[in-house]
Amino acid sequence: MNSVTGNLTSDAEALKKLLPAQDILLFPFETEAGMPFIAVYADGITDKELLGEQIARPLRSYRGSVRADDVRRRLTCPELRPQKDLALLAAEVLAGNPVLLWEGMDEALVTGVKKVFTRAVAEPPTDVAVKGPREGFIEDLKTNMSLVRRRLKTPDLRFETFTIGRRSATSVTLCFLEGITPPSVVSDVRKRLAAIDVDVLPDSSYLTHFLVSRPRSLLKQAGTTEKPDIFCAKIAEGRVGILADGSPVALTLPYLVVEDFQSSEDYFVSPHRATFTRVLRLFAVLVAIYLPAFYIAAQLFKLQLIPIRLLLTIAGSIQNIPLSPSLEMLLVLLLLEVLNEASIRMPKYVGMALSVVGALVLGETAARAGFVSTPAIIIVAFSGIGLYAVPNLTETTSVLRLAMLLVAGSVGTYGIVLLTAFLLFYLAATENYGVPVFAPFSPMIGRDLRDSLVKYNLSSLSRRPVALNSRNKRRMKHG
Repeated sequence: MNSVTGNLTSDAEALKKLLPAQDILLFPFETEAGMPFIAVYADGITDKELLGEQIARPLRSYRGSVRADDVRRRLTCPELRPQKDLALLAAEVLAGNPVLLWEGMDEALVTGVKKVFTRAVAEPPTDVAVKGPREGFIEDLKTNMSLVRRRLKTPDLRFETFTIGRRSATSVTLCFLEGITPPSVVSDVRKRLAAIDVDVLPDSSYLTHFLVSRPRSLLKQAGTTEKPDIFCAKIAEGRVGILADGSPVALTLPYLVVEDFQSSEDYFVSPHRATFTRVLRLFAVLVAIYLPAFYIAAQLFKLQLIPIRLLLTIAGSIQNIPLSPSLEMLLVLLLLEVLNEASIRMPKYVGMALSVVGALVLGETAARAGFVSTPAIIIVAFSGIGLYAVPNLTETTSVLRLAMLLVAGSVGTYGIVLLTAFLLFYLAATENYGVPVFAPFSPMIGRDLRDSLVKYNLSSLSRRPVALNSRNKRRMKHG
């Protein structure tokens, strides 16, 4: 039996057979005329108070006939959906929506009285801004959709919901603006979402493997954000957004590398300040990746790269160090990574103490004992600070820093130049949904350069980025 028959007892037994877990409960009750009903619900994720107030109480005091239309008019629950398929009814029960069965009716009613556990909307810890909105996404999909709808009050905003995960049945919503987002991008993302077949989808980050063109690439290929204002701004430029139930991190596609050097605060300060901070972020990332590698290459292969006074200082510091420059730098970098992981994973207050102990006690003791040199600790500290100037690229830049260090210790500056050339070639050749990820630098798009590392004033940004191929090019009228 795959559908509701109208026999109350057999329908309830069939539904319970599909859901044998102990937290799936049956709630039988009768009207004053003696007509029996059964509500099937999942304990813990169903609001039992609303189930009693909006469903059971109105029906218990009902004395008339129990036709479907009469029952719907009697119930005060705003969300009522008829359904016959038992498998779909079981899925609704597992989602927290009780199913109402009664004798003689060959369809059931799905009632939307699920209990939603959410935390308060607050500023996300990964993207703190001094100026601008401070709201952040949370783990509830409906709340996140409402945050987007509050900022984009237009009928062109589209939400398409998919259920992904054979076991988890996670709701994933595709967001885009009709008339702005290219239909080819929407169609491609829609097909890829529909084709995902996994057991469990615990977080939105799992989706990136299925949505990007090169899932094994070291480089990032999907935009991420926890702030609704950034999410809406990217959608308004012609991207698609993806929200997943249970995850506060939203995805945006197509992705451009320059996105991560921009900040929402850049649009609330003067263009000069925004340009300075963007260039500063780029400089910090380059220092984080290249400084340890150039230090090792200079010591091993090109001493003339170091000024003579600095060279004498370094020579005095490394005089009795037992390790080679490459091993010394690698050891200090690994120590920094271990301290970083430990401070994140450990309890909050213990982690703060551990970071202070690791930075001061271990570093100072290792330098005094002659195990590592003071310049190595200083360089790794500069590199570690620069790494977090662009938090969204930390995963990629930390691996690139290690790769640069290895080639610098092997073949010197030639290895650094060759690896840099390979990375630039790879970035220039990579596309995602027909959009070059290294735009507007490769290919060079003059108009898009106005909001890249250089930030022009608002009147110069009247058109949407050319690289995204938006259907509606103009976003602001001059004057």
